[in-house]
Amino acid sequence: MTIVRSLLLFALAALFEIGGAWLVWQGVREQRGLVWIGGGVIALGLYGFVATFQSDPNFGRVLAAYGGVFVAGSLVWGMVADGFRPDRWDVLGALICLAGVLTIMYAPRG
Repeated sequence: MTIVRSLLLFALAALFEIGGAWLVWQGVREQRGLVWIGGGVIALGLYGFVATFQSDPNFGRVLAAYGGVFVAGSLVWGMVADGFRPDRWDVLGALICLAGVLTIMYAPRG
């Protein structure tokens, strides 16, 4: 699998997981109702499937790396969907997490 394909799968997984969690949040905390919650649950289920398409056979490695994508993606989602403005420490933390993703998934292994 190419690195580009793998990164696209991580992005799609983030869209489903972060989007699903956001829909549930909106349904419950913002009282938008069961349709929003149901959409979120479906999206969260789709996230689980997308993660399985990574070529690395190690569940722990894929999910650990995805954690870094989730951190950075959540900040971006908050900026776009909720007007959140991360401070320099948020940005630095997200960059550290993304460096971890690259190290965990794409470091040469003998």
